[in-house]
Amino acid sequence: MKAKKVLVLLGSPRKKGNSAILAEQISNGAKSGHAKVETIYLHGKNIAPCKACMSCQKKNTKGCSIQDDMQEIYPKLIASDAWVIASPVYWFTMTAQTKIFMDRCFALPAYHKDPFRGKRIAIAMSYGDTDPVTSGCINALRTFQDAFKYTESSLVGMVYGSAMDAGEILSNKKLMQDAFDLGKKLVAE
Repeated sequence: MKAKKVLVLLGSPRKKGNSAILAEQISNGAKSGHAKVETIYLHGKNIAPCKACMSCQKKNTKGCSIQDDMQEIYPKLIASDAWVIASPVYWFTMTAQTKIFMDRCFALPAYHKDPFRGKRIAIAMSYGDTDPVTSGCINALRTFQDAFKYTESSLVGMVYGSAMDAGEILSNKKLMQDAFDLGKKLVAE
């Protein structure tokens, strides 16, 4: 049996923040199922916003016209069996780093036919409020649900919880177990 490849995309400027901790716990669950995991910190990457030139959508396209760090991420997205996308809530939705990444996935079909169909996806989010609705977490979760339904991906699950200070999410033992279990489910046959 070939090991599953999982690509983790961290959309927080904090490498050890709460959403990163949740993503790491999902990774640990995936690794317990013998998956190979690679993590990319989006915050440190040079990723420009989509400029709506539509070059990636034209016949015989060579891909996205923007030459930046997404060019190294596109093949990794295609080669992986599953993605973990992690973001804290900033101003009632996902971070700008995560949103730019999501927008630039518009060009992914220029690199591979049906790159989203069947891709297994897990979402991890943290927020400083006490509620996923009033924090705006629900806005990001809905965006992920809609986007991955449209692309015919398999949204395997979402874990999210309240935590403001870096590392605070670790005290939520049930959430940490849920994240680990989501990682196992993400790579299950």
